[in-house]
Amino acid sequence: MIIGLDTGAFAIAAAGLTGDREAVVHWEAVSSYLEHFPRAETKNQIYFIDRQLAFCAGGVATLDMMLDLIGRLRGTSLAKEVANALIHTPREAIHRQRADDDAIGEAQPSLSHRIVGLMEDNLDFPLSPKSLARHLGISVRTLERYCLRQFNQTPNQLYLRSRLQAARNLLFYEERDIKDIAYACGFSYPSVFTKAFTAQFGQSPSAFRQSFRETQITVRPEIVRMSRTALARVAAVQDADG
Repeated sequence: MIIGLDTGAFAIAAAGLTGDREAVVHWEAVSSYLEHFPRAETKNQIYFIDRQLAFCAGGVATLDMMLDLIGRLRGTSLAKEVANALIHTPREAIHRQRADDDAIGEAQPSLSHRIVGLMEDNLDFPLSPKSLARHLGISVRTLERYCLRQFNQTPNQLYLRSRLQAARNLLFYEERDIKDIAYACGFSYPSVFTKAFTAQFGQSPSAFRQSFRETQITVRPEIVRMSRTALARVAAVQDADG
């Protein structure tokens, strides 16, 4: 069995193994995944198992999928024992990734979800408040009052925050130039993007990207521990010989 955790779906799709299956990708990486594979489809759930191929959103969802696999391979009794030992209540595969997505599948999604969804679907060419209101079937004044009441922000402020969050996700998952990410998120000038990003997150886009790269371990963690232990032993011997 091949299992893609978190962004593992990228490698599986790039290898041509996905076929007609829908993939499960961490919600932050979905837009990037669909940009790389325009014909692909994703599921908004924590994991998905189909024959010899499985996808998982990552995080705690990995535990839910593991318990499912234990149940399939060794029976539900053992799966329950493991879940109890880990003090975890298993969730079904179709459980949505985010708690605030609960209303998305409803026949009448809330206005909050419709507003945010419309903004996220139009990041590269942001809509004006007037266009947003027209698509939502409400007046501009109603949109403004609703955003202030629900989000404590104006429509433009909320839109900017959505675009900056999308840019942050692209910086984390993508290797594209910062100027290309700026354009993809609706900023005509990289300098404007850098200023807005820094004001929102407290560091520039380049500094943000560099910070998480510096924290990545490029070798196996156990090798790092072994090397540190060896260095500590050498220091102890040197002190003893002092």
